[in-house]
Order: sequence, then structure tokens, then C-alpha cells
Amino acid sequence: MEPLFLAAHPLIDFLNTTLAPGGETVELIDSGGTYVEWLVAAELLETSLATTLIRRFSGKALDAAAAEARRIREWSRAWLTRWRANPRGDYRKEMAGLNELLARGTYYRTVVRTEGAFRLIDVPRIESADALAALIAAQLAALITHEQPELIKSCASAQCTLWFLDRTKSHRRMFCSATACGNRARVAAFRDRQRSG
Repeated sequence: MEPLFLAAHPLIDFLNTTLAPGGETVELIDSGGTYVEWLVAAELLETSLATTLIRRFSGKALDAAAAEARRIREWSRAWLTRWRANPRGDYRKEMAGLNELLARGTYYRTVVRTEGAFRLIDVPRIESADALAALIAAQLAALITHEQPELIKSCASAQCTLWFLDRTKSHRRMFCSATACGNRARVAAFRDRQRSG
């Protein structure tokens, strides 16, 4: 199954790398290779750097990094679940863990040209496979420092386990995807009206 990028934030897309369509759990980061592929697809890692890392690090090291990523994913999910319910809670322990992950990351700055303009960007320097965790940690840090907890939502479909960040103007988004879960809900509601009418 291909990764889904419909959550409007890389960290929440990362949470959605485990899902349960039809009630059966699907793991999208089941190896070091799929982890690196996801980081590239999420635009957190350049393709050329990913190719270099796959050659430089052993499969065992990348598999261990993927296993850690899965633990970070579930730790992040638990933290965000509590944060949504209690935005003013005491999260010192979680912040300490996040800061430890962030400390693994080192970056260098470079100038690139996009659409005719120059931009200064930070490029990750990955010296070990476990430094990949800093890329995810940076997205978690960006989420909790720039977004409101009440806008982090779970899909309203009872059969869906996906999360999303509600960036709509009215903040009334209910489904992970209007064309998937949203459409199924509309069809089910229509059928219910037909039966009761």
C-alpha cells in the first residue's frame, strides 16, 4: 500500500503510516527501506541524500531506525491525544524526550534558486541512521509550536483510523478525505434517508 499524504502536516502524515482499513492493521514503515522511502515521499529527505544513506548504512542499522521511528510514532500519537484533550497539561517529560531527539539533528545552510528567487534552506546532515529520528522530531516540534491542538482531528468515519490537521477556514473538516470517507458518509446518509423516507 502506498503512503497517504492527506493530513496537511508531515507529522500527522507520519502518524498515518499505520492504518486499519476494514479493521486490519497495515504497517507502511515495515523496514529501513520503506522508512527512507517515506521520508523522501514526505519531502523531509532529498532523493540523492537518501540514495547515499542507503549505500552508507547497513540494512540492519536502517531497520533499527525504522523500528525506532515506529516507537516515536506511537509516542507522538499518545502525546498528541493527551494534548488535544488537555492543552494546558504538564508535558515536561515529553518535551525532554523531544529535545533529545532534536539534538541528534545537525544541519548546514545553503542557498537554492526556486521559481526565480533565491532561498536559504537548512539541509540535514545525517551521520548515522539514528539521526533520521531528528527529521521526524523536527516535524513534531513544528506541529506543537505552530498549530492549535483542537485542529488535530481524527476522521469522523467509524471505519477510519486516519488523522488530519484541519486547515479549512471554518475548521469544520470532518473526514480524512472528502473523496473517500466523506463520500462514503454522504452515500450512507443518502441511503438512510431513502430507507426512512
